This record gives sequence, structure tokens and C-alpha cells, in this order.
Amino acid sequence: MDRTLSADGTPIAYRRQGEGPPLVLVGGALSAGAAGAPLAALLAPQFTVLTYDRRGRGASADAGHCTVAREVEDLAAVVGAAGPGASVFGMSSGGALALEAAAAGLPVELLAVYEPPYTPGASDLLFKARCTVRLHRLLAAGDRGGAVELFLSMTGVAEETAARMRRTPVWAELEAMAHTLAYDDALLGDGSVPAERFAAVAARTLVICGGFSSAPARAATGTLAEALPRGRHRTLTGQMGEVAPQVIAPVLADFFATNVYALRQTS
Repeated sequence: MDRTLSADGTPIAYRRQGEGPPLVLVGGALSAGAAGAPLAALLAPQFTVLTYDRRGRGASADAGHCTVAREVEDLAAVVGAAGPGASVFGMSSGGALALEAAAAGLPVELLAVYEPPYTPGASDLLFKARCTVRLHRLLAAGDRGGAVELFLSMTGVAEETAARMRRTPVWAELEAMAHTLAYDDALLGDGSVPAERFAAVAARTLVICGGFSSAPARAATGTLAEALPRGRHRTLTGQMGEVAPQVIAPVLADFFATNVYALRQTS
């Protein structure tokens, strides 16, 4: 893996593959860059794809207390390493990070996100607030396993399934990244779509959801697309929160390739 330095000097590890216009993939909670490898492999014939370990995960370092601004700087460093004209795709909370970076002035013209987990609605916002308090209590107590279990329950994983996961080798990897759940939680703020802030996103943005995802998740992506000045919405039939790489890859390839060509024609 290669490394680039974030603005605060933190080394961020990334992997580059393929040929073509640069495209950076941003992973969601409890995932390192390797989780994006199947999607990257499908996109590599058309794009130079960069996957990276977000701060505190995998081979990337962690300078301690992390803020949204630090993660935005990390992504900016990776986009800089990707080269001129880089596009960005963010998965789940990685989509929220990509949007925050674009709103803060990250120089990208094309952006796609899949189901950033915003939770609009009074009851969902209250649930988010309670989960935030509980997450910080668990992490402060050093209960990494409890933090992972909380995250899994929030994403719909059954208690019995989580118990089985505890007995597998992957559990140690999840616990090693458990502290970064606070980073993802911070990215989502109070859980509502930050429409006023995202009005500053100038990039052409494709907001994607799964047709089998929950009604609140689908509604949130619709609200998000409407909040973006150049937002488009698309639903992938038969998909859920864990979208199949072979399903989303052609959608992303078409969106990025078509718009890269259009931008070049007008430049």
C-alpha cells in the first residue's frame, strides 16, 4: 500500500489499481479499504481506483481525538494523491464523509453515495441521540465489544447473529476498529440531513438506495437528493444496505464515465 500525509501529519494508507480517470472509494463504519476491493476490481478496467483505510483503521494511523474536519482532510489528501479530476464514491457513512468534504470545498466535480445513514424524523432522531450517548459510554469504559454490538444492532443484525460473530476471527478485527465508531457517529451529527450545509455541494451527485432497504432509509436518500443542488436519485431493485458490488459497479461506471466525458467536452 502507498501512503499520503493528512494535513495534521497523520499517515493515511491507500491502494491504487486500474487505468483511467481517478476514482476514490470511501468505506463505511467498521470497514478498512480492503472491504472495497471487490467493487474496486470491477471498476478498475475503466478507472484508476483508490481504496483507503480511513483514520484509525487498517494501515492508517490515528493521531488521537478525531473530528469531522480531520477526516475531511484525510479524504482530501487521498483525492490529491489520486490526481486531477478525481471523482468520489462513498458507501454508507463514507457517503456522509464524502458529502461533508464536498461541502467544505473538496475539489470534486462528480460524487456518488449509497445510503448515507441519516435518520430524519422525530423518533429516529431521538433514537440516534440515545445511541450516541450509549456509544460514548461504552467506549469510555473500554467496552469495545459492547460498542460493536451496539452498532450491529443499529444496522439490524440479530442478537443471535452477533453472538455467533463473537466466536469468529473477524470479531477481533471489528473490536480493533471499534473506537472509530465515534468518528462515524460524529459525521452524522444529530441524524438529520444537513440540507443547509449541503447546499454548498457543487458536484454532480448521484444518491443511490436499495429497493429492499427500509422505508426510512429510502426516504432519507430522497430527502438528501433534493437537498443537493445537483443531486439525482436512483433506486437499485432488489438491493439492501449491503449492496452487491456486481449490481452497483455498472451504475457507478455509467454515471462517472458519462459525466467525465461531458465535463471534458465543456472544458
